[in-house]
Amino acid sequence: MGNEVDLQALWRISYGLYVIAAKNGEKLNGQIANTVFQVTAEPPRIAVSISKNNLTHEYITGSGIFSVSILDVNTPMTFIGLLGFKSGRDVDKFSQVEYETGDGGCPVITENALAVFEARVLDRVDVGSHTLFTGEIISAKVLREGEPLTYSDYHRVKKGKAPKNAPTYRGEGGKDVAEAEGKDKRMTNYVCDVCGYVYVPANGDPEHDVEPGTAFEDLPAGWVCPVCGATRDQFSPQD
Repeated sequence: MGNEVDLQALWRISYGLYVIAAKNGEKLNGQIANTVFQVTAEPPRIAVSISKNNLTHEYITGSGIFSVSILDVNTPMTFIGLLGFKSGRDVDKFSQVEYETGDGGCPVITENALAVFEARVLDRVDVGSHTLFTGEIISAKVLREGEPLTYSDYHRVKKGKAPKNAPTYRGEGGKDVAEAEGKDKRMTNYVCDVCGYVYVPANGDPEHDVEPGTAFEDLPAGWVCPVCGATRDQFSPQD
């Protein structure tokens, strides 16, 4: 294979999209994560990868417990934007979402979730920018039937991007497959300077009543980025 490292090979790894939550005393926080996987069946154990820069990392480290919510494929981008592109240091996320307290005392976000569970941290591994937390599941339940939201759906259908603290962040030089495939040469795509969301005129923004074929210049005056809430003046034409 040689010594060449083609990062596009990593982009073909499949992922889901989840909410990880934890608490610090009475303070609650949660974030979007895509690196969650089961590592054993008996006893049931999972692992999650969390950026050391994130407040959730601090809360998991301090409390030793975390929850995971498996998101539905129809989860709106505003929900993902709140939990994925805004910091709990600046925003009280739990004042804007539905949640309950789990058997282990951890906050568990139930809004847009198909299933949820709590895990007690058994081990942690320093992997550089992130920590890999391994936990034993102490409670779990299915909330409703549905199709889980995959990372591919997030990129290809919802036109979402990975934030800088995500383990799959692609950097300035990386272009999503969805971005390349979805570009309409007749009208200019615009990129959110805050989160990297790409507005594609050919697709519009149906979740917010913007019809396909609507040019960026023709967007309603009150339209904001469906991921992070940035205003139109925080978008730039895509090269």
